[in-house]
Amino acid sequence: METIKGFIDHIIYRNRDNGYTVLNLLTQGDELTCVGFFKTMDQGETIEAEGEYIQHQLYGKQFKIEHYKILPPSDEASVERYLSSGAVKGVGEALARRIVKAFGADTYRIIEEEPERLSEVKGISMKKAREIAASLYEKRDARDAMTFLQSYGISNTLALRIYETYGMGLYGIMKENPYRLAEDIQGIGFRIADEIAAKIGIHTDSDYRIRSGLLYTLQRAGGEGHCYLPADRLLAEAGELLGIEPSLMEPQLQNLAMDKKLVIKMPAPGEAQRRVYASLFYYAECNCARMLRELNIKETILPAEEEALLKKIDQVEKELGIGLDSLQKHSVLESIRNGVFILSGGPGTGKTTTINAIIRYFLTQGMDISLAAPTGRAAKRMSEATGYEARTIHRLLELSGASSLEGKTAHFERNEENPLESDVIIIDEMSMVDIFLFQSLLKAIPVGARLIMVGDVNQLPSVGPGQVLADLIKSQAFQTVTLEKIFRQAQESDIVLNAHRIHAGKEPVLDNKSKDFFFLERNDVNVIYKHMIQLILEKLPRYVDATPFDIQVLTPMRKGKLGVETLNGILQRYLNPPDGKKRECQTGNTLFREGDKVMQIKNNYQLPWEVVSRYNIPIDQGMGVFNGDIGIIRSIDEYAKEVVVEFDEHRRVTYPFSGLDEIEPAYAVTIHKSQGSEYPAVIMPLLTGPHMLFNRNLLYTGITRARACVTILGSRATVLEMIANNQENRRFTGFSDQIAGKEIL
Repeated sequence: METIKGFIDHIIYRNRDNGYTVLNLLTQGDELTCVGFFKTMDQGETIEAEGEYIQHQLYGKQFKIEHYKILPPSDEASVERYLSSGAVKGVGEALARRIVKAFGADTYRIIEEEPERLSEVKGISMKKAREIAASLYEKRDARDAMTFLQSYGISNTLALRIYETYGMGLYGIMKENPYRLAEDIQGIGFRIADEIAAKIGIHTDSDYRIRSGLLYTLQRAGGEGHCYLPADRLLAEAGELLGIEPSLMEPQLQNLAMDKKLVIKMPAPGEAQRRVYASLFYYAECNCARMLRELNIKETILPAEEEALLKKIDQVEKELGIGLDSLQKHSVLESIRNGVFILSGGPGTGKTTTINAIIRYFLTQGMDISLAAPTGRAAKRMSEATGYEARTIHRLLELSGASSLEGKTAHFERNEENPLESDVIIIDEMSMVDIFLFQSLLKAIPVGARLIMVGDVNQLPSVGPGQVLADLIKSQAFQTVTLEKIFRQAQESDIVLNAHRIHAGKEPVLDNKSKDFFFLERNDVNVIYKHMIQLILEKLPRYVDATPFDIQVLTPMRKGKLGVETLNGILQRYLNPPDGKKRECQTGNTLFREGDKVMQIKNNYQLPWEVVSRYNIPIDQGMGVFNGDIGIIRSIDEYAKEVVVEFDEHRRVTYPFSGLDEIEPAYAVTIHKSQGSEYPAVIMPLLTGPHMLFNRNLLYTGITRARACVTILGSRATVLEMIANNQENRRFTGFSDQIAGKEIL
């Protein structure tokens, strides 16, 4: 790294959200453009900075600042220049000149140590003198805090977040319990806090460290879909993380329970280990179980009334021009009888037809109906299939973003105090709904409204924690109908037939005589790459009447030669090659280019989006972009360090370069991330991989994502091994027990 020293002549650009700044620095008679992330650095200040020179393709030579410190003015000229820059509130050029003329080189010391003497200057009252000093103290405090944090190797961006969260209280927190950073500040996890703690000198067996490690282990388990962990597994995983014997952590486990940060439940029947929940997860399960019981009001229907209902259902069939089988009619009847009803079934079994009949029946009764699904793509499919507007669950619940001015965090406007005004709420793709989203949904449904949940329980569970649909069915507490008959139109699709064969543990038909299901035996990775690119660019677009960007590569893995990380690099090279007209930016090992297909990889409830007209005038706006949303990079602004991505429904989101860790290329995505989506054509490379990952459930889910064509590239033996492998990764959830009233003490 190189070190430079100079005076900030002016700020050229500053992003107020993330602190990214472009400034003009005067150093030894030369002007130099500097860039970096800092909000506390102002015009008129003298700085000493460490960083490196970079060559920007548009703006030429720049100095990228990694660390810096602000230096107090050292002579009369620098004091006057600093005061007249506007850095000190209430002081302009004329007043700065008078102050320096009165006190000379001693000006800065007097403002800091004897601020009342400023009232000796004409035009400065005692009140004004205190205001000038207060402004200087505030900047000095921020400067000292940033210097203190940087001394522990904390980056400017992270230091700024810490200072904005704690203010001057950061010193005590950093010296006593830096692990609070992981709890209080988004983007700082246990590992970063642990690195900071090590630099500060916190002992590895510190109580704070053990507590934080236990909470982090549970948080990480939540990311893997678990709502709790058995105590022995929690202690073993936390012990490995911390490098501490599990037995030494038991006291802190009890202390966390006393502090209500954990809930420890005794072993369930047939289990040997206590269940340990992070409190948030435990009460989410409890609340959902309670609210479901309140909603599940059963309507008594006498035999004569049932006969009249069946006649109305017959009339619905005539109006829709459909014929329901006995199980579908039974489903409509049960949706009328029960406050909570679940409709399940695989592809081609008539779920959509049944939903349409249910919708039409309730409309004839004058009821208000709301349709929703977990993702934008799933909601769009629901709208197309029913002919009625369907929204994402987040839009149904009216997600509202955070407001620093009002002190609000992101939240749903619809809740128990402001419930939905619908009589019937129908949710599709329920297998994708995690326990926290389900809790928010239930809070917004008033007692007396009907909740109808639709989904395929054999799909992979939600990306988030829990397995809500599976637990609802497992509890046997709510009326559930599972459709099994494959209808004639669906029987014409080998995608549907093979999906059902795979689910039943049978070998799919792989003779390539199909119109929509193909298998290409390829055992060389490079040959798979070659054929994948040919299929996407040449063969499949014409075959399924789609663009190359609509065709999706689905793979079980992230790592490896056929994992998403490797495949995205290869596919980007061919589907969106380098072009002098396309701007690029690099973050870590990932290169983004204008025109790239990308995916949001975490829920961000505070990220604003807008829909603009062709004249670039906003016509709609909202908050929230969610895990699995796919979009296209429309522009990269290297000067403002921003990337604009357009998602479904033309929602445009602006990411600062520092926020690009929330998206990744999406030419290839994991099968898990494809849930709820449907693509014209799917390509699945299947060669080798981890036994626990390569299972029947994963193969079934991947195949059912295709609307018109599935192509498997790889090994027949691997496909057969996946079908034979019916082991799924177990998720630790207690939701079904809570629903069934088997609460564990």
